[in-house]
Amino acid sequence: MELTALSEDDLKIFAQDVAIACRPGDCIALKGDLGAGKTSFARAFIRYLAGADIDVPSPTFSLVLPYDDLSPPVHHLDLYRIGDADELSELGLDEALETGIALVEWPERAADALPASSLVISIAVATHHDDMRDVVVSGGADIVARVQASLQARQFLSAQEAAYGERRTFSGDASTRLYETVTDRHAQRFLMIAPRQADGPPIRDGKPYSQLAHLAEDIVPFVVIASALRAHGFRAPRIDAYDLEPGYVLLEDLGRGGVLDADGAPIADRYQEASRCLAALHQCDWQPALSGAGSQHVLPHYDRDVFNIEAALLLDWYVPAETGREAGTAMRQDFTAIMDDLWAKLDQGRFTILLRDFHSPNIVHDGSKTGVNRIGLIDFQDALWGPAAYDLMSLVHDARVTVPDTLGQKLMADYCAQRAATEEAFDAEAFQMEAGICTVQRLCKILGIFHRLNRRDGKPAYLQHLPRIKSYFERTLSDNTPARAALAPLARWWSAAGLGSN
Repeated sequence: MELTALSEDDLKIFAQDVAIACRPGDCIALKGDLGAGKTSFARAFIRYLAGADIDVPSPTFSLVLPYDDLSPPVHHLDLYRIGDADELSELGLDEALETGIALVEWPERAADALPASSLVISIAVATHHDDMRDVVVSGGADIVARVQASLQARQFLSAQEAAYGERRTFSGDASTRLYETVTDRHAQRFLMIAPRQADGPPIRDGKPYSQLAHLAEDIVPFVVIASALRAHGFRAPRIDAYDLEPGYVLLEDLGRGGVLDADGAPIADRYQEASRCLAALHQCDWQPALSGAGSQHVLPHYDRDVFNIEAALLLDWYVPAETGREAGTAMRQDFTAIMDDLWAKLDQGRFTILLRDFHSPNIVHDGSKTGVNRIGLIDFQDALWGPAAYDLMSLVHDARVTVPDTLGQKLMADYCAQRAATEEAFDAEAFQMEAGICTVQRLCKILGIFHRLNRRDGKPAYLQHLPRIKSYFERTLSDNTPARAALAPLARWWSAAGLGSN
């Protein structure tokens, strides 16, 4: 890659964009004559990670300056004064790369001692422009690809008049989507990065899991659904710009207010506001075909395939982890037959827009707003055309937060009362039947996914939620609700499989 005629500010922004792309183990070799800008690049890189204008002197005389408090840690090396490449071991380069990043000025003095995968950044004074710099980027394929992706995101932002916006990576979710905050003269916004994902291997009828479960394959569903929600009066992010091919969406930041208190417990009145927002959403006259932001999207049907393929994650991941053995053919056949019967009952109800992940991490609360606009909706790209009860049960049985049974009952009662007040045809008993079925199907999926995140993706933190989810599941099987009789076969299967609580 070649970048020409970079101003001092451009070089700082370039350093930030490289920092965003880097991760522990990366070595950055900074080449250039005296005064070319190597230390200026390193200073901007380190200050970005520090989030402050900390003092970043040149390591010319000390040879190495560690910044162990950064995340990840950074070691800034200047090899100009070393006499032999063997001295690198004394400077602790290998140890630095075990947990952090190394910025190395005058890498030529290291001969072949630097990792072959290093990112090489060559900086030179621009021709006829002494106050500007030309930059050439080369090196290991992996890190170069990451830097290219970061620079591409910057190009997208530049087209939206956010060329010098400060980018900060933001904690995302369990998906492959990435998020950044972008702060510029337009205030703070989010950059969602969701490139189209390659399909996994076929698992049924020649289709991969993503197709069977109707997961969004690009950003169009998010953009269209956000526009449709806003058109119906709900508080979804405003879409400022998007680019389909790389999967960029620049969107409104709805704030940081949540529905949990400082201890991570539900704030009851905010959960109730979320329940009322759902009731209002389901009272709207939705159609599966949606339009917005110049695009169209048809909500996929929450069909038998979705219902069963998600529930089967329990067999694929949870059963082996809990019992030490794979789910056998007979166990699978019995489970599938039970789920088929439950699906048939669910399919008789009224369908509407189903957001799919309506729980605490995806709900933004703003007390300065009124009515349904107090609730911000931020995760809906996988929305389906399905049973309204699913989203309410996502809230009542929050996978990451223990929702007391009394609060859950209150949410259900308030929701049903609001629907019944304006819908003569609303059947509260039928809705509670659907709620029980949606609950067990969803919890089967989550029990499987959380074990998958641990075993396949190396994310063990999700296992801490399993006791809560199992408690929700078994309580639903035993509660005296309109769904209890329908769920009795599943309760017997659960016990026979050896999955019940001791």
